[in-house]
Amino acid sequence: MKKTCFILLLLMLLGVLPAVSQIRGNSISVMVVPDHQDWNYVVGQTATFKVSVRKSSTLIDNVTIDYEAGPEMYPDVKKQSVTLKDGTMTWKGKMTNPGFYRLTVTAHVGGKDYKGSCTAAFSPEKLKPTTIEPKDFDQFWTKTLEEARWTSLNAQRELLPERSNEDVNVYQVSFQNIRWGSRTYGILSVPTKPGKYPALLRVPGAGVRPYTGDTYTAPTQAIVLEIGVHGIDVTQPQLFYDNLMNGALNCYWNFGMDDRDQSYYKRVIVGCVRSVDYIASLPEWDGATIGVTGASQGGFLSYATAALDKRITFVAAVHPALCDHTASLQGVACGWPHYFYWNKGKGVEKQVETSRYYDGVNFVRRITCPTWVSFGYNDDVVPPTTAYATYNTLTCEKLLSVYQQTAHFWYQEQWDEWQSWMRKQMKIEN
Repeated sequence: MKKTCFILLLLMLLGVLPAVSQIRGNSISVMVVPDHQDWNYVVGQTATFKVSVRKSSTLIDNVTIDYEAGPEMYPDVKKQSVTLKDGTMTWKGKMTNPGFYRLTVTAHVGGKDYKGSCTAAFSPEKLKPTTIEPKDFDQFWTKTLEEARWTSLNAQRELLPERSNEDVNVYQVSFQNIRWGSRTYGILSVPTKPGKYPALLRVPGAGVRPYTGDTYTAPTQAIVLEIGVHGIDVTQPQLFYDNLMNGALNCYWNFGMDDRDQSYYKRVIVGCVRSVDYIASLPEWDGATIGVTGASQGGFLSYATAALDKRITFVAAVHPALCDHTASLQGVACGWPHYFYWNKGKGVEKQVETSRYYDGVNFVRRITCPTWVSFGYNDDVVPPTTAYATYNTLTCEKLLSVYQQTAHFWYQEQWDEWQSWMRKQMKIEN
């Protein structure tokens, strides 16, 4: 008996046997499926949606659901407490203008709610953004960057031995941002083998968090700088950042929206460009290739960085936020953080004007390098209406990769494609 227990303990320590069970998914699923495999329709066509509510992959009888349907963010049909006798339902919808039509179904089973959605695209390639480009957009950003560069980088870096290995040295770094004392912090990963390397700048999604650095994209073949945007150390315990997100930095994306010079994103965008300055100062950089990538807020920051700095040689943006803020003024889905969705712009004319200097649409018009974009049709944070309209505005070499069923997340296959495309741009073998 003692010998058997010892062997079992040894196997568990070696990872041969699982020490704990894992929780994965739900027994209950709500499937909403369109009748076009690519989820795409032409304006005027009718999309047919098949709804099924299942437990352990079999239909549930007499299940109660709520549902809403219509243009995304503006559903024109809302029904509650509908009983599906055999667990299924069919719904039809269409649009008379280019856009996205969404059916969302919430099933109530065992005192819990389970949701499923399907968002059909109607002539999305014809979508156009609504935002107006300020006449002095270029002058504003040129002057902003010129003034920021009056301050030297004064770069500092500290080796993080616990994150480094024989292939990669990992550092926490910081450098001056928009003015003296305003610093950008990040995690820098540099191959240990002497040589010259392409570089990748990773810019963050919204929130306040620590960063571990990128040692996975191409750990022995590229320099990667992953930055934070709040001017704070990025290696503190999680509680440190949670307190800031719930306190001083709560809803920071709204800060300074009355004045383009006071917008929180002015310093953030400058910090991204100064990160390119920092990468270009590294002796390990090959002097030729710097890409920028990010998701959500990071997708927007990727657009902005490439627009303002022509040293950027490629862009990879996933479900990019902060695009086409003013679409809601015309009753169309608007980009996160949905500034004018609730107030329709009334009484916030200054914020509307300021938003145009911080709209991804006005940045993508200035991108000239190859750009890869990916998003999901079911995204209820960054509407595909805005992501697609912004993509249509790009005039550079571009590639769109849609993963229709994803919401504000990515699938493994999408992640793998993202990483693979960037490695290709850096001429790195997968």
